[in-house]
Amino acid sequence: MFVCICARVRECEVRAAIRGGARTEACVGEACGAGTGCGSCHDRIAELIDAEAARPLAVNLAA
Repeated sequence: MFVCICARVRECEVRAAIRGGARTEACVGEACGAGTGCGSCHDRIAELIDAEAARPLAVNLAA
């Protein structure tokens, strides 16, 4: 599913950017391009940032 139509950025790409350290709409835009066009997706990007922040951290048991 697309989060940002202007830049054709999918939700999985936005989530990957957030997991990679992007914590603001601007940082997500720098990482994957979402939110750098018309800006109508900023609310959805903020929701995804909040959702990812609420997720428990993954633990690598193989390490």
